[in-house]
Amino acid sequence: MSAPTRLQLIHAYRHLWREGHRAIQFSKPSRYTLRDRLRNAFREGKATDFDERKITNTLEFLRGATSQKGVEHHIVKNLMYAWWWERKNIYHPRKPTARTPVSELRIQKSAFNHFRETVHMLNETMGMCLR
Repeated sequence: MSAPTRLQLIHAYRHLWREGHRAIQFSKPSRYTLRDRLRNAFREGKATDFDERKITNTLEFLRGATSQKGVEHHIVKNLMYAWWWERKNIYHPRKPTARTPVSELRIQKSAFNHFRETVHMLNETMGMCLR
């Protein structure tokens, strides 16, 4: 498989941007989360990781989330909410007090590990590229 051209990358980015906004119905916190995640994925991702089949599957999933308020819509909505919450906690973490138990601090640091694994497995089983 050859490396994608610059035009293919731009088209993939724009299609994901457009369908993502339609899927989240242009809601305010979600559109900023989508923007940041897409930018990060395309800026820091390698061109060799580009898989047109995964992009197509992701676009179909987002179109399904747009067309009806079913499972796809709820998955996208919950992903955006969880990613927004994760980012909020990274930049504004809760301050531990002297009474905060050590176990709670460990939970706060590792709370999103299981979530990331679940998203990874969803991508693997459905052949998508949600990140």
